Amino acid sequence: MDRIRLENMTFYGYHGVTAAEKETGRRFEVDCELGVDLSQPGQSDHLQDTIDYSAVYELIAEIVQNRSFSLLERLAVSIATEILDKFLVIEVCLRVRKLMPPINGNIDHIEIEVTRRQPDSDKMIGTSESDKGSQNG
Repeated sequence: MDRIRLENMTFYGYHGVTAAEKETGRRFEVDCELGVDLSQPGQSDHLQDTIDYSAVYELIAEIVQNRSFSLLERLAVSIATEILDKFLVIEVCLRVRKLMPPINGNIDHIEIEVTRRQPDSDKMIGTSESDKGSQNG
């Protein structure tokens, strides 16, 4: 399986259990690793044959910046679920970090990692080219 990685994306969001986190917000970092088949775009050199990673970035930004979750776990799973729904990926691994968490101690961040596989077999390896173009963003 081939990989596309978007690393160290930084956003400001309102996720957390405490009222202060929901009111004032925090900085979050996201790493996204997509398991894909890059054999076709490796030959064709055409964007429509691969995952438009700018569209993936925009989806992640929209979720982190415009929605609110109590738990990092829920935030990460929501992002993973939407990526699998909207893009032709086999697998997605997300690492979501909350910078400067509200913990009484010296800590840089809290990180959650989730990995999810594509439940829709039509989006797996071998999907037709006509379907691929309509699913890339």
